[in-house]
Amino acid sequence: MIEFFRHLLQEFELPLSNPVLIFSLILFIILLCPILLKKINIPGIIGLIISGVIIGPHGLNILAKNSAVDLFSTIGLLYIMFIAGLELDMNEFKANRNKSLLFGFFTFILPLSIGFPVCFYLLKYDFNASFLTASMFATHTLVAYPIVSKLGIAKNQAVAITVGGTILTDTAVLIILAVIMGSSQGNLNQAFWVKLIISLAIFSAIMFLIIPRVAKWFFKKLESEKHAHYIFVLSVVFFAAFLAEVAGVEPIIGAFVAGLALNPLIPHSSALMNRIEFMGNSLFIPFFLISVGMLVDVSVILSGPTALIVAGTLSVVAIFGKWIAAFFTQIVFKYTRTERQLIFGLSSAHAAATLAVILVGFKAKILDENILNGTIILILITCIVASFATEKAAKKIAICEEEISHEDADRDQILDEHILIPLAKSSAAASLLDFALLIKDKKSSNPVTLLTIVPNNNQAEKNILKYRKAADKFVIQGSASEVKINTIARIDHNPASGIARTSKEIMSDIVIVGWPRKTGFIDKIFGENVDSIINNVDKTLFICRFQKNFIEEKRLVFICPPFSERGIGFHLLMQKVSRLAQELSIPIVIYGEERTYQAIQQIASHLKLNSKFGFKNVSDWEDFESISGEIKPTDLVVVNLSRKGSISYQSIFDKLPTKFEKYFDSNNVMLVYPQDDRKESAMDAYEDFTASPLAKGIEAIEQIGRGLGSILKKS
Repeated sequence: MIEFFRHLLQEFELPLSNPVLIFSLILFIILLCPILLKKINIPGIIGLIISGVIIGPHGLNILAKNSAVDLFSTIGLLYIMFIAGLELDMNEFKANRNKSLLFGFFTFILPLSIGFPVCFYLLKYDFNASFLTASMFATHTLVAYPIVSKLGIAKNQAVAITVGGTILTDTAVLIILAVIMGSSQGNLNQAFWVKLIISLAIFSAIMFLIIPRVAKWFFKKLESEKHAHYIFVLSVVFFAAFLAEVAGVEPIIGAFVAGLALNPLIPHSSALMNRIEFMGNSLFIPFFLISVGMLVDVSVILSGPTALIVAGTLSVVAIFGKWIAAFFTQIVFKYTRTERQLIFGLSSAHAAATLAVILVGFKAKILDENILNGTIILILITCIVASFATEKAAKKIAICEEEISHEDADRDQILDEHILIPLAKSSAAASLLDFALLIKDKKSSNPVTLLTIVPNNNQAEKNILKYRKAADKFVIQGSASEVKINTIARIDHNPASGIARTSKEIMSDIVIVGWPRKTGFIDKIFGENVDSIINNVDKTLFICRFQKNFIEEKRLVFICPPFSERGIGFHLLMQKVSRLAQELSIPIVIYGEERTYQAIQQIASHLKLNSKFGFKNVSDWEDFESISGEIKPTDLVVVNLSRKGSISYQSIFDKLPTKFEKYFDSNNVMLVYPQDDRKESAMDAYEDFTASPLAKGIEAIEQIGRGLGSILKKS
């Protein structure tokens, strides 16, 4: 028994050496810090950093700074930069790249301009030491980015330009570091510049030309191996970090570039994205934040007045430099005070690149111990300031955006939207569910409902049990994206009426069905003519044919016949089209008439959609070959159609579905019938008093007239 206690005491000798015990301690800190600090309104990030100070070698010495801690710390840092690149809205970034460039210039040049005179004249350092220390003020690490991501405002324009500015400033500073190191070693010659430029060019070519092609091939060939996708992504991140180091810049640049390269291939609402964020936010990133705290030596403040003066001066200059950069950005782009605070919060934390610059300078004996100790104190102070500023601003913006979405929900009833997917065959169900998860409003509390209609015969009960067993895998598919899946089996003689009845019972807003089993829209779907579903289901109806993976799409072609924008369901359709384009990081091109395009722009402005629209004028809708000739195999085609009797219905579009099957046999195609706007009257209850024979007669006369007209034109 004594031997047992002796062995137990040995295991708890400080610093801890047992890897299992070390990992358990880290996990308990990651678990408890955010929970405890949430009660006193302190960001969890600060708790993790302070925990690192307490348990680190300069605190209670519970943990030593060993290779295992360094490994997890590096993984966490690379993960932060990778997620920042992956979550960046590429359409928003491209639209605001000039703003990112200008912000990057402000947040680089202003802290540098303030910091150099302070270090050179006030702290009395030489030129190289002053310039290197001042360049450190220009860097920033996105330590507070998880706060923005968690609150769901990562696509905000202020966030986009700050993330874009990060890569510019850190790259510039790390290049300055390489130049100063070359200068101090006497290697700053033509060969140095040639080597740096060529290595960066090769690195960029590998990341933006080769890696996306390899990733696209991998995701297509191993589409069913979901776990392999995550391992592949991690491999790309660390390989990119290694390549960046070989090219002469810091690994964090490589991780960020990896995020940009894979951005178009990983939809933001996909299960893969959910796995990436889950692992990062729950394990790797918190580990990095704890390791940052372990670097802080609070005792250096007490070592003498010089260390205290240097630490205080560096911290004040660092915070003021980033605030003045955010202020100038606000003035130029007319941002609100809250957006300025968000930009300042995201860009004011100094950790990764700052530490890299100072440690390299210290080892090369360009910087002294006072700068090193002052920088470590600066890291703690700026991380705390950044966390508070970011959380306060991000909450205000999130509340504001939520209020706007509530207003939109009251108008368009999308906050609690409900999507229904009738299943005819399980082979197409997975792609239909993937599509539903992409367009689903994340604020909606309703599940995605899967429906099957079972014929009313002796095998009905067996078929229901068979369906429920098959539906289990779709429930798992939804849970991977944190979306609840509901399954319903109904017995009905008529599948079309069963779908229509269920859509009313669950008050669904959107119904998504697969393409008919046979070629042509005359054939049956679910045992019924597709016209029965179109005419019976008065919700927004998506008829989808997905031939290939979404990662192959380069554009979203949105075909809008005249007056289609007048339908009452068009606003909902616009939101879904815009959301789909954002998820896939592809542009939208409108095919329609000028007045339709103008109306769409007004609707997009009213709904505050971020998507940018291209336009192609279509004047002759009967000349379908002119439209089809411009559609590429990599285009996702969405067509807005109308039901008979609606405001925008025209009989010339009845043959469009057949033409789509003929001309776009290799494209992913969606035919959309927005929510029904047909006006019902008291007579609708009486089937005898129907105008359908008269309507069909008029349509026949119109078609004969158009046929004669085309013959006369040819002659």
